[in-house]
This record gives sequence, structure tokens and C-alpha cells, in this order.
Amino acid sequence: MTLQTLAGKSFPLGAVVYPDGVNFCVFSKTCSALELLLFDVSEAPYPVHVIPFDPAINRTFYYWHIFMPGLKAGQIYGYRADGIYLPEAGYRFDREKVLLDPYAKAVVNDENYSREAASCPGDNCAQALKSVVVDPTTYDWEGDLPLQIPYARTIIYELHVGGFTRHQSSGLSPTKRGTYAGLVEKIPYLRDLGITAVELLPIHQFDEQDAVPPLRNYWGYSTIAFFAPHRAYSSRRDSLGPVDEFRDMVKAFHKAGIEVILDVVFNHTAEGNENGPTLSFRGLDNFMYYILEDQPEYYSNYTGCGNTVKANHEIAGQMIVDALKYWVSEMHVDGFRFDLASIFSRDKYGHPIDDPPILWIIKSDPVLAGTKLIAEAWDAGGLYQVGSIAGDRFAEWNGQYRDDVRGFFRGDPGKTIPMANRIMGSPDIYPHPDREIHCSVNFITCHDGFTLNDLVAYNQKHNQANGEDNRDGSDHNISWNCGQEGETIEPAVEALRLKQIKNFWTVLFLSQGTPMILMGDEVRRTQRGNNNGYCQDNDLSWFDWSAISQNAEVFRFIKGLIRFTQEHHIFRIDAVLETDPNSAQPNISWYGTQLGVPGWEFDSRCLAFYLRHPEADETLYAMVNAYWEPLTFDLPPLDSGKSWHRIVDTDLAPPNDFSDVKIATAVYGKRYRVNARSSVVLMAKSRD
Repeated sequence: MTLQTLAGKSFPLGAVVYPDGVNFCVFSKTCSALELLLFDVSEAPYPVHVIPFDPAINRTFYYWHIFMPGLKAGQIYGYRADGIYLPEAGYRFDREKVLLDPYAKAVVNDENYSREAASCPGDNCAQALKSVVVDPTTYDWEGDLPLQIPYARTIIYELHVGGFTRHQSSGLSPTKRGTYAGLVEKIPYLRDLGITAVELLPIHQFDEQDAVPPLRNYWGYSTIAFFAPHRAYSSRRDSLGPVDEFRDMVKAFHKAGIEVILDVVFNHTAEGNENGPTLSFRGLDNFMYYILEDQPEYYSNYTGCGNTVKANHEIAGQMIVDALKYWVSEMHVDGFRFDLASIFSRDKYGHPIDDPPILWIIKSDPVLAGTKLIAEAWDAGGLYQVGSIAGDRFAEWNGQYRDDVRGFFRGDPGKTIPMANRIMGSPDIYPHPDREIHCSVNFITCHDGFTLNDLVAYNQKHNQANGEDNRDGSDHNISWNCGQEGETIEPAVEALRLKQIKNFWTVLFLSQGTPMILMGDEVRRTQRGNNNGYCQDNDLSWFDWSAISQNAEVFRFIKGLIRFTQEHHIFRIDAVLETDPNSAQPNISWYGTQLGVPGWEFDSRCLAFYLRHPEADETLYAMVNAYWEPLTFDLPPLDSGKSWHRIVDTDLAPPNDFSDVKIATAVYGKRYRVNARSSVVLMAKSRD
């Protein structure tokens, strides 16, 4: 049977549904021939139709296009591209490989996919990932609109879609565990905790086989389709199910007042280095998508993952921008966290540049104007740009915040002044007057590294389960096991660990900036010392829901802190804090154990600060003692009729470790004893 074809048009890229058919368009500058493959079922060993593109009719400039009357959403398709195979010159065409459309909005056949088949010579049709035609305009959003919650009110929760509900303790049915639909079931938990935004580890279709066998890639930093939601996270197995289920999830989060931020990986792809599989970009136009070495057989590896996307090339860059706009306009996401974002600051040859076009295009695009843009402002090639990434639009993961706060509470000398800067929103890192004051995304832990529980339980990483002889993962953890490595039944060690955890939480939520929490830290999730769980798709990484009751003390503490900071204006200041205590603007004053003496000495391991919001009539005093002995702090005098009330003392047993303002205990006298390795927060209240 011969299908009718029309010339088609060169825009938009991808497969676009019209009332009378589907237009297919893909870019390839250097292929000599291109075929569109149509499949009836995803696992088909061969296509039911092979439609060759006629360069005289179906090519405009370097865009190959064809219109297929009668086709509809749900049609499964792929491409084959022919051309020169000369790796030493950078050409890697392989007409035996089925290729994904770079603009594919859904992907199927993940059940039969083989990375090995895509890497070795021979036809891989039955084992190839395949694209699906999607019509995004048919979904009923029921009036859903972006939430646009200000950074000053944002509490980010970094979570893994699969790992959050995959554990049998989640209480979900087996079909919903580890899915977008399963995540919807847990929205009440996140609301109860006080979360305003979830930051989802990569949900773009990725290669789960990109790991050391028999382990699987769990985190998802191995993208192969930037427009398609990962199929394995869908409880629906029909070809369009993942798209609709993802949108159902976003809509449900918005109804609950929670934003959805995607962790996006535009710095590299699952195709890896010169020994990797041919899945899409490599087989369509290797030069256009990847930075190659001077010997173009080899891929520049500024990501540590085998290849580097040529983000400042007009084709790869346009794809990145188009993908971002698609996820905002058609999938209603609220923002993006850009993995290894400093890749965007490299030119087509990998050289760092001061004014990267891709960043300016992203920051100025009107479709993206209301979204959160968060950069991980470094890469694996040594480019570190925290505080200096181009433009004033991007918030940033503040890696220096993580390191300085960890070092301070470990008791390292010389951390008092850095600690004060981190609490003030890192003005030493972000001095730009036009930059959002909350652009510093403050975190103690994230997916990459120790969990918070393990940060206070291990001095060294324990990654033997990853199959790389404990060579993988960072050795620079700035952790302290509180006197004993790993799990313990020693009461004194356990009590100190619990106190350290509360210290970290206290400073995180007192700091100016946007706080981010790692999934499960609120209930002491442990990875048993593994600081690189990228390949651990098992209970080592999953959220164990029984931990909520087992660690109710920590959960109550963090939930109370979040509510406390969300209820007071003093934590939502949108300006740089004044250091003049007489200022009519919100201001901060720094002390040590004595009033008027900051205590910035190198070996000082304590600090105190007086935070005042005159307009809101809110005054707070915090004392932090990272020393191994008790210290007594002077208390600032208050106006007549007011007294200090204790909100937090991490040395006290529950429920006195955290108290709601309404029932907080009054503190009298001129001094307060802060026990070893403890934090105290007082708030001024009118005397009853």
C-alpha cells in the first residue's frame, strides 16, 4: 500500500498535527538521504511504511519535511538517515539505526529497548525507542494558570518521581508506585510539610541502561528526548498516556498551590562518547549537536558524562529554547533547574565565553518570562560561575552556601564570616544590584552527595554497591560522623546527630535566599553512606514512608520551622538587609557572645545576629554555637513591654526544641546559655 504524501513545510520542527494529517520536519545538514518510518505497534521488528524524502520536494535549506494526509495523534514513527560514516572526520551516519525525532513529544518501546543494539552494527528496529505523534492542543487544562509564587515565599523540595512512591510502604497500588499519578496521591503530605515547589529530578525521556550493568540509571541524567516525559514514570501504558498523566499531575499540584520545576539536562545526552549508542542526534547530524575534539572522532567531555551538547550552536540552541517553551506553554511547568549550566557558557568549540547567546535568549524569551530559572552554575570541565553566570535573570544553586554551613557546624575554623555572608543571602557572591535578592538557592544537601542523615553519620563515602570499587562520588563531603561511623545505638552519638540535623535546618530557614530540601531529609532518609546513588533504583534511594512515624521528632521540627518562616514578614524581605541598627528598613546586627562585639576571629565557632523588621514590628535574635563547649550569650535589650520568647533551642528535648510563637516560653534575664553545638532562636513578643 502506497501512502499519499505532500511536500510539507519546514516549520514547526517535529511532528505537528493538523485537521487533515501530520507534518513531519527534521533538521540534517549533512545526511545524503532520509526516510520516515511508520509503525503500527511500538515493538514492531520493521516498519509498515517507509517513506523516502525527495530532496527536490521535501527539503528546504537543511530542513527535511513531508506531510502525511490522514495520519493522527498516536502514530508511531522514527527516522533513518544515510550519509558518510567516517568517525575520524566526525561523521557517524548509520542507516541501520532507527532514530528518535529530536522533537518527539512521546516515546515508546522502552520495554524492548536495547542500548547495546543501538551501539553495535546491525539493524535495531525491534529494540529501538520510537517517537509518537502528539497533539498537545486537545488537553483540557480546566483554566489552569501558572502560580508565579515569589522566591521570597518559595520552599523547594527536590524529589525523584520514581523514588518518592516506589517503596511498598507508600500505601499505593503497585501500578501507581513510582509514577506521576502516584506523586499526585502524596500532594497532601507535601502541603502538610509546607512545600511550595517541587523540583523533579529529570523527567525527560532518559536511558535507564546508561549505567554499569546490571545496575540501572536511576537519577535520569541521561536524556535522549527533551520534549517527552519519561514513559516509565507513567501508570498508563498507552502511547499517549505519559503526556496526559504528566499534565494531570501538574494540574493537581497547581490546584494545591505547589509549583512544578523540572531539572533539565541540556548539557549532554545519553548517546555518550565515541563508543556510545546511536539513538537520535548523532545519527542525524553529529556536528550540529555535539562539541567535538580537534580529532573529531572524539567528543569533548566537559560534563563528565561522555559528550557535551553544542548549546551555542544555532540548531542545538534552538532546540533547547523550543523545548523550554513547550514545557511552559503546553505542559504548564513553572520553572527549570539547569544541570551543569556552565556548559551554556561555552562556545561551539568548548571555550568559555563571557556573553553566551543561549543564556540571553532564554532570559529574554517572553514565553519564559514568568518562570523560575535556576542554574547549577558549574560544569565538570572546571568552569565555576556561582555568582557570575551571564545576566541577572537566573537564580543559582549556591554550592558555597552548602560548603560553608557544613564546615561551620563541623567546627572548622575560619567559617564565622563566611557563615554570616551565607545567612545574609551571600552578598559577597551576589553583589549585583539588579539581581533578585533571593537568587541564592540555599541547600545543605541535594540528590548528589550525602543525605542530611548521612552527613552527620559518615566521614567517608561508602559507594561499593555502585560497582566501581568506591572510586565514584565526591571525596569532598565536609561531613562529620559525630564520633562513630555509620549506624549506631550509642545514645550520646545519636543525640548529637539529631541536634546537628536541627542546627542545619535552623540556619537554612533563617538564611535570606530560597531554601531547598532534599527528598526524605525531613524524616532522616539514609543511603547508608552512599553519596552517588545515581544507579541505585532500590530501597537505598527510595522514600520509606514508615520513616515518618519513626522520625516524627525531626518531621515535627522542620514542619514547624517552615510554618514559622512562612508566617512572618521578617523572612520575606525583598531587599538587601541594612547593617545600621537605626535604619527604618529591615536590618541585621552581628554579635558574638557579647553585644557590640561580632567575634569574627579565625578560631571563633559561634555567632549571633539581631534581625529587625520595623514596619512589621518583628524582631528576632539567633545564637549559634558550633563549639564543643557551652557558651553564654548576651541578650539585646528590648523596648518596654516586650520580652524574648524561645522559638528554637536544638539542645532541648521535644516539644521544647521548637515552639510555636503563640505558646513560646518567655526568656528573662540578660544572658542565655547555649549548650555545645546548639542553635537558639528568640522572638520578641509583648508581655502578657
